Amino acid sequence: MSHDSQALPASGSLFRNRFYQTILISNLFLQIGIWVRNFAILMFVTDQTNNDPLAISLISVVEFAPIFVFSFIGGAFADRWKPKRTMIWCDFLSAISVFAVLLTLLYESWEAVYFATFISAILSQFSQPSVMKLFKQHVHPEKVQQGMALFQSLVAIFMVIGPSLGIFSYHQFGIYVSIGVMGVAFLISALVLFRLPADEEQEAKREQTGNIRKELADGFRYVWRSPVLKVLGATFAIAGFSVGIIQTLGLFVVTERLGQPKEFLQFLLAVNGVAMLIGGGAIMGLAKKVPPQVLLAFGMAVSAVCIVGMGLSTSVPLTLVLQFLNGLTFPCIQIGINTMILQWTEQSYVGRVNGVLSPMFMGMMVIMMSLSGVLKTIFPLVGIYAVSGIIMLLGAMILVPIFKHKPTLQQQPQLGEQPTS
Repeated sequence: MSHDSQALPASGSLFRNRFYQTILISNLFLQIGIWVRNFAILMFVTDQTNNDPLAISLISVVEFAPIFVFSFIGGAFADRWKPKRTMIWCDFLSAISVFAVLLTLLYESWEAVYFATFISAILSQFSQPSVMKLFKQHVHPEKVQQGMALFQSLVAIFMVIGPSLGIFSYHQFGIYVSIGVMGVAFLISALVLFRLPADEEQEAKREQTGNIRKELADGFRYVWRSPVLKVLGATFAIAGFSVGIIQTLGLFVVTERLGQPKEFLQFLLAVNGVAMLIGGGAIMGLAKKVPPQVLLAFGMAVSAVCIVGMGLSTSVPLTLVLQFLNGLTFPCIQIGINTMILQWTEQSYVGRVNGVLSPMFMGMMVIMMSLSGVLKTIFPLVGIYAVSGIIMLLGAMILVPIFKHKPTLQQQPQLGEQPTS
């Protein structure tokens, strides 16, 4: 890899890496904005529509549908544009869109809250592949899995405090202040990103050359010719189907199966987040010992069991235990996926590979989320969760044939030749 020489040495500390420091600080503010957005808007829509399942499911649809539509394009442009500049602009535009929604709300159009989520989701498809690309440039290959584990730990912390933060903001200050907090958080994230190392000059040259349609097609061919990435794509689609069915139904597990008020959802997510934090720390110790595809399969298998159990449970303690187990192994899924993409993909293809694989997950998830409100009115909650768990287990099983594959960084699959791993 041409840029690996500029990455942090394998013996160095991740926290001395300027890129990694900046990404963590930026992500801190992004998480604040995202969690306040997610739960303030959820509580707001729930109050406005009197717990209408279709209106509640629409929140997730507007969040994830743009990801499916724009991920292809965002990944390709992330490979062409300067990653630092792309990320800064995306956060600035997210902040501007949030403040625009705030102005609209002041004129009594409450449905505008969907727009804030919609725009933010689109912009993330240009920003997120750029983060992956910079990981490839600035983090040593041997440190990637550890870096992902630390990154996941920050997400886990907000799984604990994020729901409470969003609900507290909404109940104490209302939707207007909550949306203002979102905008400020996105704006600070953009300012922090100015600390990133300067983009390489050759990134600017790539912006002016090449045909975008050809580059999109190259991304598909690259994935198709890699046995590992091809299986990962199938796993993405299956997992998306499974997650999409239940993505918007957690609120009904709380109210119908457990007989608790809707605010109890924050405690379920807090337990999940504490477990994710513990799991992320444990995986840091296993980062060099366990192949990422094994981590991914293990995480999905445990998640399948927990999903079925949570659908069946009417006991608060049992559901909390299952949430904890699910959170404990969830970092295996996230870290496994991101590490596989980085280990089996050349730097110049990271954006496009991410752009090809993400829609396989998001596409199936959006389809099922859009149907979940209808399914909830037809089928019992227990049956929906059981089907979701069985499908997730199938996704874990198809990873077994690639357990023995090892990344060969010096022999990445080039177009026109067959990958060796």
